Amino acid sequence: MTTATTSNSAPAPPAVRPYESYVYAYPHKTAYRPLPAPPPLRELWAAEPRNALSLYLHIPFCEVRCGFCNLFTRIGAPEELTTRYLDALDRQAVAVRDALGDDEPVRFAAAAFGGGTPTFLTAGELERLCGIAEKRMGADLLAVPLSVETSPSTATADRLAVLADRGTTRISIGVQSFVDEEARAAVRPQRRAEVEGALGRIRDARIPVLNIDLIYGIDGQTERTWLTSLNAALAWEPEELYLYPLYVRPLTGLHRLGGKAGPEAEAREQAAWDEQRLRLYAVGRDHLLARGYEQVSMRMFRRADAPQEGPEDYACQTDGMIGLGCGARSYTSALHYSFDYAVDMREIRNIIDDFTATEDFSRAQVGRYVDTAEARRRHLLQSLLQAAGLPVDDYRARFGTDPREDFPAELERFAALGWLDTRAPEGLLRLSPPGLAHSDALGPALFSPGVRAAMAAYERK
Repeated sequence: MTTATTSNSAPAPPAVRPYESYVYAYPHKTAYRPLPAPPPLRELWAAEPRNALSLYLHIPFCEVRCGFCNLFTRIGAPEELTTRYLDALDRQAVAVRDALGDDEPVRFAAAAFGGGTPTFLTAGELERLCGIAEKRMGADLLAVPLSVETSPSTATADRLAVLADRGTTRISIGVQSFVDEEARAAVRPQRRAEVEGALGRIRDARIPVLNIDLIYGIDGQTERTWLTSLNAALAWEPEELYLYPLYVRPLTGLHRLGGKAGPEAEAREQAAWDEQRLRLYAVGRDHLLARGYEQVSMRMFRRADAPQEGPEDYACQTDGMIGLGCGARSYTSALHYSFDYAVDMREIRNIIDDFTATEDFSRAQVGRYVDTAEARRRHLLQSLLQAAGLPVDDYRARFGTDPREDFPAELERFAALGWLDTRAPEGLLRLSPPGLAHSDALGPALFSPGVRAAMAAYERK
């Protein structure tokens, strides 16, 4: 991947590669495997707290597949396929809710529709999706935060009206760039006029929180064009902005378009690209901080006066999640589970077809067990990657140990690299600005040897 820069004097190469991988969940899904004795969901959830669960419904369909995308999604779908998919989702919801039982109240503290693109569904199908969450699972969508992902071409007035009426509190739209040439370079067929029209319809729908996703590191992107996209987004006064570094992952469109440079040239290109992404990250961060946004994580920025979006009593480090759909994950304290994972379109189609033909959803089929050691890693990782950091007392209350004693080598290394905030209050482990900038190196550095080995042995498909 080569990129244009705005300076003739590039900074010295970073001591650590800053962009290893985006850690949004741990263990990574490529560490999951078919479970040799698929456990019944009823047994998995029998001893789990069920008073603050998160509910996620996955829709694996998009109108197009962007060049950088490695999400579990297929392009297009005949009407009968979306109907079959929702039928299967309904059967799964019935099985999962039955497995949760009624021995103690089941309460959902948050809900989200993701994908893919949930708004690929028609307005009528979105009504049905909300009905599955409410009638089958018992989630009160009008009473809890509900986040929904959309795209410029599918954010139509009728779909948005359904989402607003059913309690959506946050809409997230993937724009990536307001510069048409950059959108084409990312293999994302859209025009700025289409994006602006979608944003207008979202604001007209009066959904409380608007999030706009932008990407930096696109081929040909400069600080000037990056600021063009940032300012175009800021004109809509979004409550949230996510700034994502571009990755070129195996089996994606951009990976297939990649050049055939030799190892030395490839290493030079990679170093230049890392430098450029770090520079654009800093430009974007500083631009948003100067305009009243607060940094929540490396990627997330929230307007200081925005309404708090997210459940007050749900913690991703400790509380469970119910995922419905063939690309969704579910978390208990002992097992993270899902369905098979793929990036290649043919494999994805096969997995979706298998899902729609499934009648019995009462057992977990693919996943990874999480022991206490892995739970400690997950808690540290997911807390440390947030700008607020990790209160040591919270960790100690859960595990009875101190993270500095459990992970001395890792934390000493982070401190030596300047990634830990030396000015943080006593009892708080928090990243410094350079540490936040290197979140995509720090996160993978906390992976256990077992998870690393499983990920390395995963056969891409």
